[in-house]
Amino acid sequence: MKKLFIITLFSILTQICLGQSQERELDAMLTRAFPATGPGAAVLVAKADKIVYRKAFGKADLELNVALKREHIFRIGSITKQFTACAILKLAEEGKLSLQDTITKFVSDYPITGITIEHLLTHTSGISTGAGAWTPETRKLDFTPQALIDSFKHQPSDFLPGAGFRYNNNGYVLLGYIIERVSGMSYEKYISENFFKPLGMKNSGYDNNSSISPGRISGYEKDNETYRNAGFLSMTQPYSAGSILSTVEDLYTWNKALTDGKVISKESLKKAHTSYLLNNGKPTGYGYGWWLGNIQGSPDIKHDGLINGFSTFAVYLPQEKVFVAVFTNCENNNPEVIASKIAAITIGKPYHTNETGLPIEQLKSYAAIYESTTEGQRTVSYEDGRLLYFVKGGAKEQLIPFGADKFYFENSLTIIEFLKKKDGGISALVSETDGKTVTFIRTGIKSTNLYAIHISPEVLERYVGKYQFPNNFILAITKDGNRLYGKGPGPRQIRQEIVPYDTCSFFARNLDAQLLFNLDKNGIVTGLTKIQNGVAIAKKVE
Repeated sequence: MKKLFIITLFSILTQICLGQSQERELDAMLTRAFPATGPGAAVLVAKADKIVYRKAFGKADLELNVALKREHIFRIGSITKQFTACAILKLAEEGKLSLQDTITKFVSDYPITGITIEHLLTHTSGISTGAGAWTPETRKLDFTPQALIDSFKHQPSDFLPGAGFRYNNNGYVLLGYIIERVSGMSYEKYISENFFKPLGMKNSGYDNNSSISPGRISGYEKDNETYRNAGFLSMTQPYSAGSILSTVEDLYTWNKALTDGKVISKESLKKAHTSYLLNNGKPTGYGYGWWLGNIQGSPDIKHDGLINGFSTFAVYLPQEKVFVAVFTNCENNNPEVIASKIAAITIGKPYHTNETGLPIEQLKSYAAIYESTTEGQRTVSYEDGRLLYFVKGGAKEQLIPFGADKFYFENSLTIIEFLKKKDGGISALVSETDGKTVTFIRTGIKSTNLYAIHISPEVLERYVGKYQFPNNFILAITKDGNRLYGKGPGPRQIRQEIVPYDTCSFFARNLDAQLLFNLDKNGIVTGLTKIQNGVAIAKKVE
């Protein structure tokens, strides 16, 4: 009996130590991701209906130097869509609408016919994702739901209903309006009366810029290494597509109520958590208000949120009953990668991507242009000691080796594997994300390998100035130490380092673009030529 007690006690202690080991691993990862001096994050992990990890990191307010707390309130952005979807499903269960109702039943003057509520839920309606000219000043204005609809309803459709998938906030704006028409309540009141109050979600609500919301924190954006307050956005505009406030704990309460059948029926929830099929039978990977995928082979149900000053992510793994929420108060953060890594650790399937070194010649052997019949071209190039991967004209991402012909990206869960022919040459690359794979065949087109050279500070200085393109776009070239940077106008333009590979020729370190400076016969810089998805010439104006 004593021996059995000792074995049982040892087993319990082993489980506790394992939990402590995981906690230390999560603490280390989150402390690196959210330093104490910058915007932070609230994180919650639950397993088998018990919260097993709940902490906060970084700052809630940079100006007041206030630490972020786990009970702080965040804008959750597009995670709002699952509340909107469940409101529609609840009304359908009550017989007040059908998912096959067309939207003209509720918006009589909508000019496009054949679009159903289900098309809106699944982003397959084809309605325009735009809304005309939307300026920083426009974003400060309050809009009624009807005015929001009027801003896009006359835009041409992108495709026929059910024929394609395109993530669409406007579709969820229409759903909010339909909820108001059918229920006789405002969207804000309906969500509060039917979800927040009955479930005890006391720290959740519809955001209002002018109201005082105790616990609501500041949001930030980042320009290179500089943080600044997020731009103002009237929260009447995201509306039923993204205007809810919440906490990580309230969202866990919501998720548990859903899985317990306290919000909508389990039959309705199953439909919401099933990938919708297009007219051609192709799955979209999206249900009603949720994305569907997997983490390390385990099915998951999830959604992200990105809105001025905030980036959020929540994921549920139904087989393991694991829920993870990561809310951040900086829109440049990527909580999806962090939350997915946390979930993988929690279910005992961590991502193993320890960097391994490879000889330069082997890295160069991967450089080429690869092509897929469905996804177009991808370029792999070797530049200044880095193996890079990018779409033509797009951002460059460094490929980091972690195994035989396998690579990962620093802030992504995508894995790239190069396939070899019998003679050892590279034949293709396979990109795997969220359980989905795409094969890109190596073409005979070689990518350009560029190497940085040293240029004196005096020569660099002559390129500093402003350059105007024919469309009046101004590119500012600045010098910081012995490096040059290019940046367009406006706070959301990212400063890009440009690196010399010839006396007058530069490549962008993190973007597929080149700048060739033009000189007159006296060596005076008169303009530049930009090569990025085409060629554009600018004259130096300052």
